[in-house]
Amino acid sequence: MSLNELTTLTAALGFTERTDPFKLFAEWMEDAKKSEPNDPEAMSVATVDDEGLPNVRMVLLKDFSERGFVFYTNFESQKGHELLSTGKAALNFHWKTLRRQVRIRGLVETVSDAEADAYFKSRPRDSRIGAWASQQSRPLKARFELETAVAMATARYALGEVPRPPYWSGFRIRPLSIEFWHDRPFRLHDRVVFRREKPDGEWNKARLYP
Repeated sequence: MSLNELTTLTAALGFTERTDPFKLFAEWMEDAKKSEPNDPEAMSVATVDDEGLPNVRMVLLKDFSERGFVFYTNFESQKGHELLSTGKAALNFHWKTLRRQVRIRGLVETVSDAEADAYFKSRPRDSRIGAWASQQSRPLKARFELETAVAMATARYALGEVPRPPYWSGFRIRPLSIEFWHDRPFRLHDRVVFRREKPDGEWNKARLYP
């Protein structure tokens, strides 16, 4: 085992005794920012459609606090429809370099208009134009159709600020369970899960078999 691997393992050993999942997540995210070569904020978002068939895709975490985990999207997309329909979702973070994983399940709420406006304004201008041009998840006949839509949106907002589209905003996942997983030799991994009955409830912690 290299010195770096030994340091990573030693730093993770105490996590099973922790009592605050949000503080633990914040520390693991900071570790990921130092070690992961690309997008430490990347997470998978799982939803189900009207028939109960699951969908999963990668998005980027944009904010987190004790209120929950936030990402932004087109509400008219497939995941937007499914999140608004069921009000439930699951998230997964996997940091391969650190050999860690965090699984989150919970209820969904939309962020406030003020939060959405502030984040949208912080995005690069081309990304804001793209939010107007893309009919996310809907059929696209050819790339040229998208490029035409981008050109039209660029002309429309040639001067001044690009406003946030009415269908574009954020979701906050309010966790009912958060599981922390850390790799150990011979697949005898450490797993700890925090659970609660409601988003503002008290956490109960349990260790799990690998």
